[in-house]
Amino acid sequence: MKPVQNLPAELAELRRALAALPELEDFVEAGLAWLEGIAPYDLATIWVVEGDQLVVKTARGRLKSPKVLSHVVSLREHQDLRRVLMERLPRVNTEHDHRDGDGDLFDGVIDLEPGHSCMVVPLHAGTETLGLLSLDRNVCQTYSDDAMRLVDLYGRILAFGMQVTTQAARIRRLYGEERATFEIMAEDLNARSLDPVESLERSRSPRMRVLVSQTRVAAASDAAVMIRGETGSGKEVLAQAIHRWSSRAAAPFLKINCASIPEPMLESELFGHVKGAYTGATQDRAGRFRAASGGTLFLDEIGDMPLGLQAKLLRVLQEGTFEPVGSDRTIKVDVRIITATHVDLEAAIAEKRFREDLFYRINVFPVSLPALRDRPEDLPLLAEQLLRRFAAKLSRGQAVPALGRTALAQLGAYAWPGNVRELANVIERALILQQGAVELDFAGLAASVAPAPLGGARSATEAGGVSTLDQAMRTHIERALAATGGKIYGTDGAAKVLGLKPSTLQSKMKRLKLRP
Repeated sequence: MKPVQNLPAELAELRRALAALPELEDFVEAGLAWLEGIAPYDLATIWVVEGDQLVVKTARGRLKSPKVLSHVVSLREHQDLRRVLMERLPRVNTEHDHRDGDGDLFDGVIDLEPGHSCMVVPLHAGTETLGLLSLDRNVCQTYSDDAMRLVDLYGRILAFGMQVTTQAARIRRLYGEERATFEIMAEDLNARSLDPVESLERSRSPRMRVLVSQTRVAAASDAAVMIRGETGSGKEVLAQAIHRWSSRAAAPFLKINCASIPEPMLESELFGHVKGAYTGATQDRAGRFRAASGGTLFLDEIGDMPLGLQAKLLRVLQEGTFEPVGSDRTIKVDVRIITATHVDLEAAIAEKRFREDLFYRINVFPVSLPALRDRPEDLPLLAEQLLRRFAAKLSRGQAVPALGRTALAQLGAYAWPGNVRELANVIERALILQQGAVELDFAGLAASVAPAPLGGARSATEAGGVSTLDQAMRTHIERALAATGGKIYGTDGAAKVLGLKPSTLQSKMKRLKLRP
């Protein structure tokens, strides 16, 4: 045993070793190696407290074995050990303790002579009791008081190191989760096209104003909201606005499209996974539910969610708990759910493609979002917002083209079957192709895609027939005349909107028996 006067130097060296070993396993191994020079042993064991049990964390020495490493001791059956933990005082066991069995941690596990050297040292840091350090040596003598005091000092340093490294690991895990949350939020933020509150609260459409008024009332609660509407009609924008209007506005708003991700990946995206859960899972991932905890999660195209995941989603909605992929650890979250779909969920329920119990959980407050063609009053506002957003990204210091009366008339003459998403694409494309222009021009828009009828009516093709070329041309010209107030000539006339000469337009109108 090393002399007591070397203790300060030994402690300083151990502290330096602790600082140089960030991993808990490395630090414990170094600490046990130091102890062997102070109090020789055949088996040194670190135990951690788990409920009413002591579980072996690690061991060192010639008596180390798989049986030792899997050993568990009940504190209910070892009152002496419980007392050591409560009193926080080290103890050298005597021959009487070994004979009685209560103080022998390895009774029946390893064969040691009665009266062998044995010491137990409580491991505690601050108010936290971590476990025990035990030393066993197959010689019939006891450890000296000096050895016990030195091992106790090392035990305190060891416990402090265990606490620090455990907290460091916890901080690294939390940092990883927060970083994953930040990355998920950054992805969603970069995908946004419109300011949700501005585009809705400034709406000039009577139908949209009623919808906004009702939805703001629902936003104040935590009720699940289901938004129905055509593809590209702005369901995500409305979901963002509901989040902004709610008490969760300061917390994350995250989204996921249930139709665009394969089922195995979708489960991981929603609920997260642990390292090694599947091939390619090289690190833990928080998942959208954990990242959105305290905030709102928008599940777009919920009607396309696989049946297997619907049951897991239902559990989250009912209990607020789930297990990440590859883990048996239950996670509790507090997330407000907003869903959206263009699928007929009632028909999907009848066809056993969608769970009826899940439907009633997510359909607490249903909202029907009108298509862009059903709120033409909002077209100028939406176009201006999208122009500002894309111009900021594409202009590179150049002057931003204007949306003049002609451009707005051209946009207004189109039926927008792709809704707001198509409008965004058209404006971004015009900015790319018309760099340096003073005003944007959408002259070819009306003829670029066969438009859907205004007012939501079914087209002849959808009804089972095919419209003639004259019928389609007549519809185009009628829309252009309506958008320009019957004006044919000039930069804001119907001829300019349709990309025709005024004389050509008049000739077509005469043949189709159309009047201005």
